[in-house]
Amino acid sequence: MLDRSGVAQLMVIGGIASTQFGAAFADKLFDRAGPAGVVLLRLAFAALIVLIVARPRVRGRTRADWRVLIGFGLVLGGMNWSFYEALDRLPLGVAVTIEFAGPLVVTIAGSRRALDLIWAVFAATGVALLALDHSHGRSSLGGVGFAAVAGVCWAAYILLAQRAGAVLPGVQALAVALAVGTLLVIPAGWHEGGSRLLQPAVLGAGLAVALLSSVVPYSLEIIALRRLPAAAFGLLMSVEPAVAALAGVLVLDERLSARVIVALLLVVAASAGTTTYGRRTAVDAEVAPSLVHPD
Repeated sequence: MLDRSGVAQLMVIGGIASTQFGAAFADKLFDRAGPAGVVLLRLAFAALIVLIVARPRVRGRTRADWRVLIGFGLVLGGMNWSFYEALDRLPLGVAVTIEFAGPLVVTIAGSRRALDLIWAVFAATGVALLALDHSHGRSSLGGVGFAAVAGVCWAAYILLAQRAGAVLPGVQALAVALAVGTLLVIPAGWHEGGSRLLQPAVLGAGLAVALLSSVVPYSLEIIALRRLPAAAFGLLMSVEPAVAALAGVLVLDERLSARVIVALLLVVAASAGTTTYGRRTAVDAEVAPSLVHPD
């Protein structure tokens, strides 16, 4: 029988798998609705569901509060948009591994320990190996750029999540952010998807992507965060690039070169190292979204 901690760990792994297999299924929808169109459907459905559940209390918020919440939403929408554009040009494992460097930079930058220099070198080497790999065609350079933008947005998401959580309790802040992110991608989403976004099959697929990539993993991970130390949660999240690569192989029939495998292992090792040897802090339920993958 699994204890409370064991169940929470399974929830984290389940959330990671849901996120990455959701991204793989989203990739299959790009031909019909385009990356921006799929992002629009995903964010719109996720926003609708979370708004109904969370019912954020937005009355009485100051202009400063709204600046934080809107900034949080713009970062969330920009990250999803740039990540799907990267996914349209790169294998899933490669896109996630490059994007993963964003939160690593935040973690390492906040440390003064010499050991973190080693993890920084690991992460930088892994990302450089992928950035210099042109085996995926002429579009790979653009894909690397989009993945890097997604990583920067993820880093900004982490920094803004605590401020947004101070304005509204965690899930309520996320609901507002999803709504703002939806508004951000409407022009590009409609431009790429057009009336196809209203086709029942495309709408159904978009709802499935929203559930797999946003609603299910967020629900599982936010529950797990209440049962696990932040260090344990972070260590489990370190395997996300590996799970992404597996989803790409199983769903998208992608192949992993030796270079990609080495790069992936370097980034995973850097993430695991910063988590294992970093400070062990408690998780505040109000700012827990900063630890949850927002993709």
